[in-house]
Amino acid sequence: MDFVVSDDLLAAFVPIILYWVCSGIYILLGSFKKYRLHLKIDDEEKNLVSRRTVIKGVLLYQTFQVIVTCLLFKVTGNHSGDVDVGPKPSLIVLARQYVIAALVLDTWLYFGHRIMHQNKFLYKHIHAQHHRVIVNYPFAANYHHFLEGFTQDTIGGILAIRLSGMSPRASIFFFSFAVIKAVDDHCGSWLPFHILFGNNTVFHSVHHQLYGSKYNFSTIFFVHWDKILGTYMPYSLEKRAGGGFEAHALEDNKNE
Repeated sequence: MDFVVSDDLLAAFVPIILYWVCSGIYILLGSFKKYRLHLKIDDEEKNLVSRRTVIKGVLLYQTFQVIVTCLLFKVTGNHSGDVDVGPKPSLIVLARQYVIAALVLDTWLYFGHRIMHQNKFLYKHIHAQHHRVIVNYPFAANYHHFLEGFTQDTIGGILAIRLSGMSPRASIFFFSFAVIKAVDDHCGSWLPFHILFGNNTVFHSVHHQLYGSKYNFSTIFFVHWDKILGTYMPYSLEKRAGGGFEAHALEDNKNE
């Protein structure tokens, strides 16, 4: 008797496995001083929560996320039972679905993220948890309040799937890349390929600094909403004398 894992379960668990695998890889890369965006002492002195607490928080949230995601797949009917059947979509169709899903998810995350910063109650009681990590490191990407995770990641993900029309199997690859990108954005290192993305680790690192908390709300893929709505903070990246890099926000924005 063959053991078949449904696409729904794969869509729920594969991104989580990749989250920890990629985090481990980035932790190793971060041990090399030449890639670091922050001094190691900054990590120890500026962060308001221990790494052990972050790990516990992320594992708790991911458990909650798996349960809710599986339930939502059932409720919305966007599940396959076992595996996808029928004709496979063409590469053009898949590409269109992925672009639509990315735009939908980024739009949802941008406005939700911005509201949580601008509403004092939401920031204090929900979003502030994520900002207890001021100096980013990889596995802190999913360290946030479970309500934020539900309203932002889970509902945003379901909307992206539904509006793009992608199947659960296609969503496995989409969310796997989204998770890898989220970990990358929080990795705290500057690697050569980061220059290919506007929404990269430096862009997000600026947001986690006190002077950048009113800027750079875009999450994961693009930065177009920040640029359109005037919340984009440009920055410069310079090599640190002792190794690694330093990001500096441009003064005109920093002092506003």
